[in-house]
Amino acid sequence: MGQKTHPTGFRVGVIQNWSSRWYAKFKNYGEFVAEDAKIRKYIKKKLYNAGVSKILIDRKAQNTIITVVTAKPGIVVGRGGQGIEELKQDVSKYLGKTVVLNIVEVARVNADAQLVAESIAQQLEKRVAFRRAMKSAMQRTMRAGVQGIKVMVSGRLGGAEIARSEWAKEGRIPLQTLRADVDYGFTEANTIMGKIGVKVWIFKGNLMPGEKADMNIKSKSAKDGSEKGSRRPRRKIATETAAE
Repeated sequence: MGQKTHPTGFRVGVIQNWSSRWYAKFKNYGEFVAEDAKIRKYIKKKLYNAGVSKILIDRKAQNTIITVVTAKPGIVVGRGGQGIEELKQDVSKYLGKTVVLNIVEVARVNADAQLVAESIAQQLEKRVAFRRAMKSAMQRTMRAGVQGIKVMVSGRLGGAEIARSEWAKEGRIPLQTLRADVDYGFTEANTIMGKIGVKVWIFKGNLMPGEKADMNIKSKSAKDGSEKGSRRPRRKIATETAAE
């Protein structure tokens, strides 16, 4: 059997950052890890329809800062900020401590592996043929300007008696290159025939030394207040070809 390495964990500390950023002494470490898992599971379940890509957790002094990266911030925030206040109160009540909640929008929905995987899973739950769902998702992602995508579905595909895995790839997916910015997403589709696992790998390009992976979130620039992607544009290097 092939032994696969998690693409994000493989690159943490090299080009990827940790999704939980805090320091704790040995006696509190396990407690904080369990609490982070609890927070992610609760928010993901509550905001599943809002397209939550990732949940980042920071602990500074006595504060727990939760950043929810979502494709539909309007659903989370609600009218006049009512939704975010309710969510903050629910999470605080669930954990038994006060939290600070930030909502961040995904810059390119079709370039986010987790959201693409969830999109395929939702189609499978609506009885769309798995090959069609995979192909349409791959086409949308390639149009978003990425360099490669790979999609794998596993389970009782098409209602077959025996579970199997099928995958499709377009472009490049260099999984062993540490400086390759590879985004990975996984989810499960709950169909009548059972669960179908969906895995998505998206390759966004090789990074230069010192660069960090594209977080794919919108940020406000200080000068004009316009929304921009998180990664700065890479300078193009002109090449000359010798005439024969």
